[in-house]
Amino acid sequence: MKLITVKRETKQENRFGPKMGRLNAKVTYIKKQILGIPIKTLHKYRETYYGEVKDCEDCVLSK
Repeated sequence: MKLITVKRETKQENRFGPKMGRLNAKVTYIKKQILGIPIKTLHKYRETYYGEVKDCEDCVLSK
């Protein structure tokens, strides 16, 4: 059994883009886990309407 693992999880989330407004995007989280308990989010990115992959830092969450 491994103590430290890295897990990738994809969820549908509502996001807000300044040019497009509200959109429903697939957001992928890469998390570090110790004994199956999530400890830290290493990276998160989303797939755009056109199929591009962007970092989640580009979109504003509170609008």
